[in-house]
Amino acid sequence: MKLDPAIDGAVYRHVLGHYPTGVCVVTATLPGGQRAGMVVGSFTSVSLSPPLVGFFPDVASTSWPQIESAGKFCVNILASDQKDLCRRFSAKGEDKFAGLTHQVSANGSPVLDGVVAWIDCTLDKIHEAGDHYIVLGLVQELDVIRPEQPLLFFRGGYGSFAPLLDTIEVR
Repeated sequence: MKLDPAIDGAVYRHVLGHYPTGVCVVTATLPGGQRAGMVVGSFTSVSLSPPLVGFFPDVASTSWPQIESAGKFCVNILASDQKDLCRRFSAKGEDKFAGLTHQVSANGSPVLDGVVAWIDCTLDKIHEAGDHYIVLGLVQELDVIRPEQPLLFFRGGYGSFAPLLDTIEVR
């Protein structure tokens, strides 16, 4: 069966919305000292050797060019109780860091308080992929801050994960 190249965007979103994604905030300190951040639901591990992660910002994003200019970034994995932080970094045009406490990584990027974990990276490669970019980051440092349930996006809403009793913890 051959797929029609003109897939309807609403159908595409509906079908792929049945697959949950984690919610992260990618942050950076810009060359002039300002900070930038954006929400991504497309973060993934890419390679163990070398340690690479990836995410996929929209080419129309106004935050991505700022983060790209820094040449390094931090991926902050949000906890299930951080929906307000997600909304803050999803908003356009305002100072997303106003009144917000955070730490600074050794690489100089903002690490948001209360996140599950963070992964600090230098920008490795950027590839164009349709209406998005594929951004690869070389991991410099990472840590778990608060081993809580992550914030998930699923079928148009936010929620959390309910682990099964027979889960295996990997260390």
